[in-house]
Amino acid sequence: MSALPDINDDLYIPQMGRIVETYPMTQREKYFRLELDRPLGHRPGQFVMVSIPGVGEAAISISCGPRDDSVLEMVVRHAGNVTGAMHRLEAGNYLGIRGPFGSGFHLEEFEGRDVLFVAGGLGLVPLRSLITPIMRHHERYGRIRLISGARTPAETLFRDELKAWNALPNVEVIELVDRTDQLPWDGEVGLVTAPIARLDLDPARTLVALCGPPVMYKFVLMELGMHHRIPREQIFVDLERRMKCGVGKCGHCQINSLYCCKDGPVFRYSTVAALPEALA
Repeated sequence: MSALPDINDDLYIPQMGRIVETYPMTQREKYFRLELDRPLGHRPGQFVMVSIPGVGEAAISISCGPRDDSVLEMVVRHAGNVTGAMHRLEAGNYLGIRGPFGSGFHLEEFEGRDVLFVAGGLGLVPLRSLITPIMRHHERYGRIRLISGARTPAETLFRDELKAWNALPNVEVIELVDRTDQLPWDGEVGLVTAPIARLDLDPARTLVALCGPPVMYKFVLMELGMHHRIPREQIFVDLERRMKCGVGKCGHCQINSLYCCKDGPVFRYSTVAALPEALA
């Protein structure tokens, strides 16, 4: 008989996080910086379950890299009851935090390699947890390229950071929007797939990390395969799913025999390429 879970296990008992800074990034997204009771100890690409007493709980991506302190950064889109209630909170309020959950990226695998990030829409939020530690120690890596796309200039996230990263040695940041809506814009207009063909990538040493809306994956992967022949095991997809429990019990995020909350949300493309539901 399997042992019952320890009721004091960190995965089941939330720690309280105090909001120390929050501000709107766009009309739908809001930034949160929290101080926790103890360091989260997460890997890039993992997520947390965020709760508000009397409202509910939701899975939220971690948007900061691994840290030794007790700070947690998140960017939350107003998309339901819990996230709507979060948008009404201000500095000094508290949130319940469980986790971290999920597989995540392993930073050591990226060291010494060329890296290509492809982020569409809200995909930059979870990818930022991998981007920031790599940019902080960019000298440990080869050439770093980041393609970041948004629907309009008003929906672009982390503009100041994108410009700061682009100024680093051996780093190139390509910003795109689908349309300008007559707003000032100094980047490119088009889809995130557009720049891929012109990139000079070495398929033997390049690792790719991509995250965005489901429709994006098929076409980005097609471009990577057609123009650069990067092996599937060197491509990581950070999948967006509406996870509910975080521990593989509810089946809400199930992909065939895999659970996005436990086996993902970060997968090697070679693992999910044959699963029709994964990238649909």
